[in-house]
Amino acid sequence: MADICRTRAIAAEPQAIWDVLADFGTISAWTDNVDHSCLLGPAAEGVTVGTTRRVQTGRNTLVERITDFDPPRALAYDIQGLPSQLRTVSNRWRLRPAANGSTEVTLTSTVEIGPRPFQQLAERVVSRLLAKQSDVMLAGLANRLESSRA
Repeated sequence: MADICRTRAIAAEPQAIWDVLADFGTISAWTDNVDHSCLLGPAAEGVTVGTTRRVQTGRNTLVERITDFDPPRALAYDIQGLPSQLRTVSNRWRLRPAANGSTEVTLTSTVEIGPRPFQQLAERVVSRLLAKQSDVMLAGLANRLESSRA
């Protein structure tokens, strides 16, 4: 299993960041690497563990299912619809208050392919690709929140 973390300080309170992340079906509104997104099925009880969204990135369609929902500290979800060689792919967002009303936002991507040496090498390669996507998502989140403060 390979984990890769990206962290960014965002000039916004944790609750403001949480409100954007917890609006789970609208990720396409604030990140450049998602073309379209929507919730799958009605969220009658609101967004919580088990809520799923459909994400369109180019020709790829993914389904992301929330596995941890701890307002306003953590949001995690599994990503399905990637090549079958990728056993498990997930993202975890963590929010920590920082100085001057800002928040430290960490996005950890986890990839599991298998225990063999070539699979572990593939996990590291895929993790690096996901790290680039994480950087785009963190930048989009920062732009969304920091531009609204200006």
